[in-house]
Amino acid sequence: MKTPRFRYLPHTADASFIAYGKSEKSLINNAALALLELMLDIKLIKKSKSKSSHVRISESADSLEDLVWFTLQKVLSTIDAEKLNAYSFRVVALKRQKNGKFHITAKLFTKKINGDFALLSVKAVTPHNLSVKKTSSGYSATIVVDV
Repeated sequence: MKTPRFRYLPHTADASFIAYGKSEKSLINNAALALLELMLDIKLIKKSKSKSSHVRISESADSLEDLVWFTLQKVLSTIDAEKLNAYSFRVVALKRQKNGKFHITAKLFTKKINGDFALLSVKAVTPHNLSVKKTSSGYSATIVVDV
């Protein structure tokens, strides 16, 4: 059975999901996709005939857990600040530097289209209960977002 990219979890007040990935890169890609699908109707945005563009995302962190948190929060704040209709996210490079820090560069794909494609208003990606685990098939990350 193929491992899913992510799955949403029941949560009493906020929204929560687990993202999976065979590598650290695919884990972050799938976590970002789960966040985008919570927030926006990405299928409708993707179907639009409008021209695609992208925003560069760059983050550094001392741990993989913090890198996931910082990256997802950067995706959220970029979408909110620039009122973007984002539909995809792709890690371009993820490096562990000699000092042990992680650095990521990625692209957040967007389209300029009129209309409201919002599904859920996400206020923040929280560090509360955020965890990243190495598994037998790769990695998993449990993430809670404040809605």
